[in-house]
Amino acid sequence: MTRRSVRRSVRLLGVTSGSTALVLGLAGSALACNIKDFSAEAKCDGGKGVIVVTDRDASAKDATVSVFLKGVGGIETKVGEQPVKGSKQGTGITFAEDWKPTATYRVHVKADKAVDEDIQPDLVTPATACKTESQTPTPPAGKTPPPSPSASASASTPAESAPPGSATPAPSASESSSAPAGTSNNAPSPAAGESNLAETGANSNTGLIAGLAAGLVVVGGGAVWFGMRRRGASRNG
Repeated sequence: MTRRSVRRSVRLLGVTSGSTALVLGLAGSALACNIKDFSAEAKCDGGKGVIVVTDRDASAKDATVSVFLKGVGGIETKVGEQPVKGSKQGTGITFAEDWKPTATYRVHVKADKAVDEDIQPDLVTPATACKTESQTPTPPAGKTPPPSPSASASASTPAESAPPGSATPAPSASESSSAPAGTSNNAPSPAAGESNLAETGANSNTGLIAGLAAGLVVVGGGAVWFGMRRRGASRNG
């Protein structure tokens, strides 16, 4: 083997070793946990706000995520802290936080010695709050909301009849005024005898007729007596 061939072999071995080291370095850096593997988002769940942090760390390192609400004057309030183990597809954890519109949250990630920093930029919530189930839509201007089912049901239900044995309600003014004129509820009912006389005609002009008949009988009797007296006188003469 010549000296030239030895140099060529050593050169090829060096190039191969360098390429291998570079590939391994790139692969290691790609698998290492990085703050860029974490993301935070403010969402709505069932009408209430939540904060979701997603870990897309392919190395699947154990990490701890802490969320802080930034207030006025730099005062921070800790919302919560949860452990997470990342995955290539992404592992999400949820913080129950009923956030306000345009609020700012700081999300800190700590993963052993690999990561110990905040997600940048800070999380800012949407300008519109989550809608709760109790909120009712406001009708447009110029339109009257429909009546409630209970009100319409009560208006359409007829009045219930009074149960047996209960007092009968007094008639209204319109009913009492519509009674025929000349009748009175307080007038006494006719006696039984009077009603029978009315049916037979005894309470009519029977007395007057009987008096006239008696007078005619008297006049007739007088006329007969006077005639008989004259006839006797003419015989005697």
